[in-house]
Amino acid sequence: MIVKKEVKAKDNSAVELTVTIAKDAAKEAYTKLLNDYSKKIQIKGFRKGKAPAHVLEQKFGEGIREEAAMNIVENSLKIVFDEIDEKPLPYSVPALKEGSENLSFDEDYKYTVEYDVFPTLKVGKYKEIEIEYPDAKVLKKDEDRDLEKLREQNSVVIEKTEGKVEKDDIVTINYSEIDEDGNELEGSKREDFVFTVGTGYNIYQLDDDIIGMKKDEEKIIEKEFPEDHDNKDLAGKKVKIKVLVTTIKVNELPDLDDELAQDISEKYATLKDLRADIKKNLEESLDKKLRDLQTEKLLEKIVEDSEIPLPESMLKAEMDNSWQNFLLQSGMDENQILQILEMQGKSKDALLDEWRPNSEKSLKVQLLMAKLIEEENIKAEEEEIEEEIKSQALSSGQKYEEFKELIEKNNYKSHIESDVKNRKLMDFLIKNNVFTKGKKVDFSDLMNNKS
Repeated sequence: MIVKKEVKAKDNSAVELTVTIAKDAAKEAYTKLLNDYSKKIQIKGFRKGKAPAHVLEQKFGEGIREEAAMNIVENSLKIVFDEIDEKPLPYSVPALKEGSENLSFDEDYKYTVEYDVFPTLKVGKYKEIEIEYPDAKVLKKDEDRDLEKLREQNSVVIEKTEGKVEKDDIVTINYSEIDEDGNELEGSKREDFVFTVGTGYNIYQLDDDIIGMKKDEEKIIEKEFPEDHDNKDLAGKKVKIKVLVTTIKVNELPDLDDELAQDISEKYATLKDLRADIKKNLEESLDKKLRDLQTEKLLEKIVEDSEIPLPESMLKAEMDNSWQNFLLQSGMDENQILQILEMQGKSKDALLDEWRPNSEKSLKVQLLMAKLIEEENIKAEEEEIEEEIKSQALSSGQKYEEFKELIEKNNYKSHIESDVKNRKLMDFLIKNNVFTKGKKVDFSDLMNNKS
């Protein structure tokens, strides 16, 4: 049946496959299809299934030839893909470029399809590369900042019985907009509105205006808003607001002492214990952040020095996956997201175009890591996989037995195995390259990606 097959490489890991089919096999496929139709088609002047083949050819010959050609392509490709190394990617459907209309029985039938194959990488240097990373340390001010957060989390809100409204107080107010005669404007009244002074979380931005007021004090506040104000209903307007302060509360912070440490957790006997644990956690976070930066910079450098062609179908699958994750994280369905994008003057395609550079970068790193794992023959032993399952169960807060059952039930073991191999590859790269400290950066800035 198949006389010849030729594979020609194209850009971005695409190939052109040209297949030649013996003319006798093509004729046989066409005749079979013609006979099948002759048994089914009702043609005027003939009983069903009794119309001569030449009559059928006169009326439907062109369409039947095209269908026969497509059947030949489909059936022969199954055979060819079992025989050649250049198999299509799972998400790359071979596109017919030539051969849908030239089915002839005077000569062999030839067709050409184009599809994407798994890319062949040319990996650049990946050992003895010098990478510079930020020089950061955990300082006492960083410990103090986390300690202060814990104080705030353990604060108690108490009511001020005396005194005036100050910044950071939590106030409850009644308010309404009034006209020049002091009459309340319909629909503007609000009672028991609570906000923290200084946050600006109120319609009329009354924070500064109520500072100094006492509980049960009423005041008329005049405000003028600029033309470019965020609230279009207030932009360019002068308004009068009648405000009554009904409650003033304040966050009372606990003392920094052993009692606070014990309140936070029974594992702390003293404030010194709490501070030591804070320092330990911050240093672990810093170590992880620096390692991530080191490997990220190193992988970027290796990718830059390597040839990693990206098949378009692979890139499209990556962006489709990003889109599905985006929908999942948003908690909305696709139509809702599309409506929001339309309101913003955007489209799904425009958003995917924005994502494309990151998707390309991510894919190249994935392909590179897979290639390096293969090059260095990195394996994941059963005991390593087991330890990784235990580690992931612990970090997710699940019991080991339940987590392992979930892994086995959903056939996630291969993902765990991949995690182990990736971690071992990173260990290998860290060990075989040179990392030097660069400029000094603040711990907080580094952790918040501001450096």
